Amino acid sequence: MEGYIITIEKEQFQNDLITWFHEEKRDLPWRRTADPYQIWISEIMLQQTRVDTVIPYYKRFIEKFPTLNDLAAADEEVLLKQWEGLGYYSRARNLQAGVREVAEKYGGKVPENRKEISSLKGVGPYTAGAVLSIAYGLPEHAVDGNVMRVLSRILLIEEDIAKPKTRKTFEEAVTELISHEDPSAFNQGLMELGALICTPTSPKCLLCPMREHCAAFHEGRQHALPVKTKAKSTKAVNYVMAAIREGENYLMEKRPSTGLLANMWQFTLVEVPQHLEASEVEEVLSGQFKGLVKKAEKITSFKHVFSHLTWNVEGFIAEGQNLEITDDMKWVNAAEMEELPISGPVQKMKTALKSRGDV
Repeated sequence: MEGYIITIEKEQFQNDLITWFHEEKRDLPWRRTADPYQIWISEIMLQQTRVDTVIPYYKRFIEKFPTLNDLAAADEEVLLKQWEGLGYYSRARNLQAGVREVAEKYGGKVPENRKEISSLKGVGPYTAGAVLSIAYGLPEHAVDGNVMRVLSRILLIEEDIAKPKTRKTFEEAVTELISHEDPSAFNQGLMELGALICTPTSPKCLLCPMREHCAAFHEGRQHALPVKTKAKSTKAVNYVMAAIREGENYLMEKRPSTGLLANMWQFTLVEVPQHLEASEVEEVLSGQFKGLVKKAEKITSFKHVFSHLTWNVEGFIAEGQNLEITDDMKWVNAAEMEELPISGPVQKMKTALKSRGDV
């Protein structure tokens, strides 16, 4: 490994890690299969999402799309509805795009080599390595944040893990250390160790099966690693979200096909420079729809934090009359609203409406 000399006894390291994993691993649904399609799904869902959150989504998703061809043939709106609440919806769209490539180009069989699987939409180096090692038993590196944290401590690597170029250092380390007899348990063991023992702020060193191999522990530096620069602060944007009602129906609009929350449905959303009174909201909405919007009433306010920005939302309910709407809008009743894929912020608004008995 360029720049680092691995001095630990590799075979003992492998045996200690793999033995611990087989004895202590959590019973997770995606660990009960060797199907590369299902493992692929689990790895995409687990990106930036907690395991406990993913489990019910994964089970429902596999039930809805049990085979790769089922997902390839699915309508995007049905797909997004299944993903609703998991966030980062581009993951779902990229997953389906990648699955369709497999169906069309590889006859429905997930590729067994890094070059081909990495060419699929949404499959980065980590996902490729995870599927190849777990599903196919190939000694391929699968380096995520957990793995970088674990190895930065064990090998005393002080490079900044927030820098993309640093990942290569860890990929080289895993390539040199990985077990060729059980690469699946080795890679999953590193991930599990990071999730359960070698945690970000309070590593459980006295319980760690790899303590004897850990250079940071022996030097008392486990709390100083990994080195990671802080992310930039997120941008804040103010919105009015308006549930415009006409009789029993509510006006919903579809977001653009690209960008944040692409193709999700929402109540009318208007960016505003600052807090608006109800009368000002009525005026803004009437101007936007070239019709009459009245009786605007504030029913909720909340923040919704994305990875790169924060929405500050004030939610209103209002009555609409003779509104001119565009092709990406439609009136829906409560039952029809349940079928539309909506994002977290819209779900918060919907919850406020339900608490009032409005839907």
